[in-house]
Amino acid sequence: MILNLTIMINMILLLMLFILNLCSKKPFFDKEKNSPFECGFDPKSNTRTPFSINFFLIAIIFLIFDIEIALILPIIKLIKFSILNEIFITMNFFILILTLGLYHEWNQGALKWLK
Repeated sequence: MILNLTIMINMILLLMLFILNLCSKKPFFDKEKNSPFECGFDPKSNTRTPFSINFFLIAIIFLIFDIEIALILPIIKLIKFSILNEIFITMNFFILILTLGLYHEWNQGALKWLK
């Protein structure tokens, strides 16, 4: 009984593995899809090509707003234990500083992708 059950389970597993292999194979191999792609570089080209600073600018802007969210989210818990006017003034001041920084970057041309 146990031997028959073990053989049947193994047959089902092998059948599932076979079907999985049939479904997971790509029908064609594309050179572009199989090559790694990082930060806009072509891995098969010259390694000493100049790098565009725009990638760094986008990453820095993302980090600034990511840190903003990380600093704003704990304020939600403080609403129960603090005075609402203090939280409102603090959050407005914080968002004003970030908005002025974004406006300054915009005026300096840091947000323009093509110059």
